[in-house]
Amino acid sequence: MPVISVDWRVVDGATTAWFDASSLVDGVALAGRILELSPGIAVDLRTAGVRVRLDSGEHAETVSTVARDLGLTANPAVLQQLSVEVDSANPSAVRPFWQRVLDYAPAESGGLVDPLRRDAAIRFRESTESRPLRNRIHLDVVRPAAMVQHASPGEASGPYGVRHGDPDGNEVDLVPGAALGERIGTQDWQAVFSAIACYRITTLAQQRDLAAAAAALADDSGFPLLIDLRPGLVILDSGKDQWEDDAHGLDVHFTDLAESLQTAACNLGATADQELPLFTQLVVDAADVAAVRAFWVAALGYAPDRRAGVSDIYDPRRLNPVLVFQELDTSETERRRQRNRLHVELAVPSDLAQTRLAAILAAGGRLLDESEDRWRIADPEGNELAIVREA
Repeated sequence: MPVISVDWRVVDGATTAWFDASSLVDGVALAGRILELSPGIAVDLRTAGVRVRLDSGEHAETVSTVARDLGLTANPAVLQQLSVEVDSANPSAVRPFWQRVLDYAPAESGGLVDPLRRDAAIRFRESTESRPLRNRIHLDVVRPAAMVQHASPGEASGPYGVRHGDPDGNEVDLVPGAALGERIGTQDWQAVFSAIACYRITTLAQQRDLAAAAAALADDSGFPLLIDLRPGLVILDSGKDQWEDDAHGLDVHFTDLAESLQTAACNLGATADQELPLFTQLVVDAADVAAVRAFWVAALGYAPDRRAGVSDIYDPRRLNPVLVFQELDTSETERRRQRNRLHVELAVPSDLAQTRLAAILAAGGRLLDESEDRWRIADPEGNELAIVREA
């Protein structure tokens, strides 16, 4: 059933709940209690709460009980999951390109999924419609430099020499990251637009202790660190650009916090895996950036970047991909008219789908077509957003 209990929903195939919390420390208290239930539980800790995704609905009520005991309240209205849909006349020809670029795993549906369940899935739909011109949407993928070199699918192009295209011409900017800095105390960290350190652990106690230490250090500094817990892993993430002082506006230098976090991980015996950091974002070309950006802010419930002149919008809970908007030459009339081969999918809980649809249409979306559990909507310039309700 899509609605498992008052707290839980099925979103993008996963039994999911969000519990509001007032700090990372409050959230890690919940994580520490539930990680023992199953190795397949994915926990995303944020300063505003905790997202829990189960491998089945078996432990849902137990997790809800623990959350209530800790004073945490479920908020299913915020649940959503973005993914990318690729139209192709021959999906089997384009799939290997994206698997190499992203190092994703095959999904049962024929798509590709992030093995760490952090970044957006890629789905493929067969389409014979001719669309020879460049899309107005592309992906940025940022990985450690060694992994970019290993994954590079051929000669790059574009103004920065990082652009690659799949056999249909869908584009990705495959960008090499770099070390966070020159300090020995931050050598575990990679700057891949976000600053990320991935730590492999060997015991549940080690995972719990590292998450607790990271939460305490981040809360003490006032920094909204992202802490994701996966089987055998603790992933620490600044969020896009938040390691740069001018991006967050806080009285804290992230490299100092990163050094403290690395020390805590070392003291607990965790080992950094510098091949794992990955960052993906969607880039939308628009003739009227302000209008298109405003639509997506309203449609996704995103927030605009605080910096002047920066077009990014982001999930306020940092659970879904960043969207970036860049100006499109208005003289490219044919390209502006052509339907993109890349689209955005938004999975929402079944009982909230109609509410979300109404809000998106009120924000200026144009309904293109619909079925029982899927609505295809165009933004002011024809870029598509598909709302998917779990069946």
